[in-house]
Parts: sequence; structure tokens; C-alpha cells
Amino acid sequence: MLNSTDVFVIGGGPAGLAAAIAARQQGFRVVVADGAKPPIDKACGEALMPDAITTLERLGVAVPAAEACPVRGVRFLSSGLSAEADFPWGNRALSVRRTALHRIMTERAADLGVDLLWESAVTGISREQVRVEGRTICTRWIVGADGANSRVRRLANLDVQSRTDRRYAFRQHYRVAPWTDRMEIYWGKHSQGYTTPVSNKEVCVAVASRTPGLRLEESLPAFPELHARLRGAETASAERGSLTANRKLKRIWRRNVALIGDASGTVDAITGEGLGLAFGQAVALANCLRSGNLAAYQAEHRRLALRPLLMARLMLTLDGRPRFQHRTLEVFRKRPEVFRRLLALHVGSLSPFHLALDSLTLGWGLLTA
Repeated sequence: MLNSTDVFVIGGGPAGLAAAIAARQQGFRVVVADGAKPPIDKACGEALMPDAITTLERLGVAVPAAEACPVRGVRFLSSGLSAEADFPWGNRALSVRRTALHRIMTERAADLGVDLLWESAVTGISREQVRVEGRTICTRWIVGADGANSRVRRLANLDVQSRTDRRYAFRQHYRVAPWTDRMEIYWGKHSQGYTTPVSNKEVCVAVASRTPGLRLEESLPAFPELHARLRGAETASAERGSLTANRKLKRIWRRNVALIGDASGTVDAITGEGLGLAFGQAVALANCLRSGNLAAYQAEHRRLALRPLLMARLMLTLDGRPRFQHRTLEVFRKRPEVFRRLLALHVGSLSPFHLALDSLTLGWGLLTA
């Protein structure tokens, strides 16, 4: 019977599995425990941005072409206007059902020798022990990957945080042939709609707003173009909802406990960077576990979050401002190079130093649009 390990990961979603895979690549013995039964689903836009794909490849996780759709770029739509930009040359994005991604990552972890304890709830942690399903497992390191409402975070006294206004997101799949190979973001007066093709006959649709009770079906009339495309289409999944916010913790480690993924802070779903950020954190954490220096993980964690948090704040300046949305899309249409460069910055192909120049160009365009 398993009674000890080097790394115990609490939470078996994509963040926890990435942490387990990265730790195994460093030679650690790893256990993952989760109270759920796989595959684990979650409200998610289901697009993997280019940086997420790159890190998955580093983890040895390959998404089969038959289970994913290539995504060429991003399109913004608002009040009859649209603007689009492709990802920089050499970069690619994929959309894949969350359940398929979870299965693929689970198989990779199992192939590497990770011990996977499904339907096994963790009931407590202490300095070098984890209690799970009535037994105790000794461990050198504990990794909390148990989501935005992390119990590990509370038990380790790491729950001090700063948070912007929370938003509410809902996701559902529709049986309809994709009409584009781009991610689409629809800007409404008080909400945003998102679409991503996930197969040749299915589209993932999500809506986010600051209104708790605003469900997806009620939201669609705010996006006439999207509403028209989905009219008469059958739903292919149950509606799922979750909270989304920019949330930053003061600390993401204490003693031998480290947090990863949503347990360690979040970026608003509007960026599509949640999974990519978690995968990058997994690689950084594994390196720091090898050196025994979790303080270095804190520094790298903050560095990784800078760009996604910056882009989330920039994008959310359009939220609830229809006139500003309209003028911004006018600038993107007249100066498509600005949109292309902002998208390149978004996926990490340009340094944030380029933002100053593009902000000046965008600002002047807004004044003259």
C-alpha cells in the first residue's frame, strides 16, 4: 500500500496533472488525489493559446489532431463592426474539449508513473503528511491545485489576497458547423460572448458578465450576430458556470506547501490564458522543487502572471463602455497592425515594452476615429 511519496498534489485537474507531470520529469515520486471521477469538466472557453501549446509540448503532452481544432487568430465584434488579427507567424492555438484534454493529460501522467487517486478526498494536511480517505501518506512537498476556492490555501494560511470585481461566466456547446477558424469575442453593453470551434460540427459558446443571474441563453440577444448563428441549433452539453476574476495572492507558498493554477490566483477568463498560465507555473514549480527553493517559485509565479494580468485589465477597459468598444474597433479596422501587435503581445511574442508605442498609437486613433 502506498504510504509515502516525494510530491503530493491535491487536485487532479489540468493544473494538478501538469504539476505532477513536471515533477515526474524531474525524477520525483508523485501522487495526485482528487475527490472527483475523471474526466473532470469545468466551465472553460476550451482554447489553448500558443504559449499553452508550447508548454504542453515541453511536458510531453500531445493533443491528437483528431481531438482538436486549429485556431488561426482572434476576431472582435461589436454593434455590427468587426476586426480580426492572426497569431504571429510560427504560433498556433488549438481548441479542445476540456474533458478530452483531461483524459490526454491523465494518460500522460499515468505513463510517467504518477500514482493517481481518483474519488479520494483529502481530509487534512500537516507538516509532512496528507490524510486521504482514512489513511495517511507521508510526503516531502504538498502542492495545492484544488481550484479558486482552495482548501489547501486556507489550511496553509495563504488566503490573503487582492481581488477585482468578480464576474460570472457560463459555457455550453452547440451542434452547429463552425463559421470561422478564429476565436471570437462579442462585446455587448454589459457582457461578452466568446465562441471557439471544437470540432467540424460543434462550437463552444461562453458568456461573462457582472450579473450573477444572467445565464447564457438570456445573454445571447445582446449579441445579434451570434444569436442569429445559433438560432435553431441544438445544445450538445449541459450549461456550466463559474466565477472569474483577476486575483493575486500575497504569497503562494509556505514551508513545504505551494499553490498552482486557480488556487494560486486567477486571471479573468477574457484572456484565455488560465490554462497556459497554470502549465507555465507547473514547469517553474518543478524546477524549484528540485532546487528546494520555493521562494524562487514565488518570484517566477509573479513574472508569469504579469502579462496575462496586464492584458486582462486592458481588455476589461472595454467592459460596459459601448462607445469605447465601437471606437476601439474602428481603430483596429483602420490600423490593423495595432491589433496584430497587441495580439502578439498577448501571446508573448512581443515584449511589454512595445505596449507603450502601441498604446500611443491606439490612443491617438481613439481621438481621431
